[in-house]
Amino acid sequence: MLTAVDHVQLAAPPCSEDDLRAYYAGVLGMTEIPKPPVLAARGGCWFRAGAVQLHLGIETDFRPAKKAHPGLRVTGIEAYAARLAERGAPVTWDDDLPGHRRFYSEDPVGNRLEFLEPTG
Repeated sequence: MLTAVDHVQLAAPPCSEDDLRAYYAGVLGMTEIPKPPVLAARGGCWFRAGAVQLHLGIETDFRPAKKAHPGLRVTGIEAYAARLAERGAPVTWDDDLPGHRRFYSEDPVGNRLEFLEPTG
């Protein structure tokens, strides 16, 4: 029986770890967590915020996910969107999901991310 999502993995191009760290830690405010040594040898990096984990894995023939995306629940969505915009990340609001405020952004390698907060 499924009980929870443990993590979401996104792909990234080789040698992009510094850009990923700047975005996921510096812009989103996540904390980098160590990868096990056998996995660290493959490159990439992992991040956590509370129970949310995002793993960025290196893919040689990388193409960014433009439609597929993690949906990340936030509190204080207006302030969080302002934080991203102030740090140079794109913020595109979408009002099409009833009962939620949400926006989309992209990480520095072009992966789509959704941020949402229930409204009631």
